[in-house]
Parts: sequence; structure tokens; C-alpha cells
Amino acid sequence: MRFPPRAARTGAAAAILSALLVGGTVTATPAGAGTTAVGDICSSDLPPQAHDTLDLIEQGGPFPFEQDGSVFQNREGILPSQSTGYYHEYTVITPNSPDRGARRIVTGQEYQEDYYTADHYASFDLVDYGC
Repeated sequence: MRFPPRAARTGAAAAILSALLVGGTVTATPAGAGTTAVGDICSSDLPPQAHDTLDLIEQGGPFPFEQDGSVFQNREGILPSQSTGYYHEYTVITPNSPDRGARRIVTGQEYQEDYYTADHYASFDLVDYGC
């Protein structure tokens, strides 16, 4: 399995990321859904298990679940629209959960374009490493 690069890139995706970082919240309304939002979260506010997942991503694994590193399709339309293969998802362990649980880190191809969801893709927060 090929894991996405964790190096800076430029172009339209960088502009979108910049807008998210500077502008705060981006809202979108996918077809057939209520209003959803991409917010932001300070890295220090993530649960410890999310930091474990981010460390594993940085190291290239090994990951606890076979699905980790798979392409995230963004079917909900909440994250900025990108080509297929741009986003990848990773499990954030949920203590006492009998399965993978609802928490994930979704990465984009931009350096540190990491999104956290605690509600299985109903909402996302862009991880802010500067606070």
C-alpha cells in the first residue's frame, strides 16, 4: 500500500488550505444533507490517541487496522473538493470500543493538512499545529 507524501506542495490545494487556516470555518451543504462545517482544532486539544495516529502516519506505520491509509472518498462533500486519491483515512483508537469506533484522522496531500473527526465524517476539524 502506498501512503501519501507528507511534504509541502503548491497550487490550488495550498490556496484552499490557506483560506481554511486564515478564514476559520468553511461551510458546505452536500446534496440531501443539513449544513455541515469544517472547523479547526488546536493540536493540543486532540485526544492522546489522535497524537498516536499522527505519529504513526509520520512514521509510515505500522497501522493497527488494515483499512488505515486507504483512500478517503469525501462522499459527504464536507472537505474541500479534490481529486480521488487526495485524501487518506486513519483510525484513531477509541478506548473500550469493540471495533474501529468513529474517530479518524483524514490527511490531504498538503503538509500537515490533517483533519480530525470524532463523529465518523459528520464533521471535521482541521488540525492547527500553531496553537
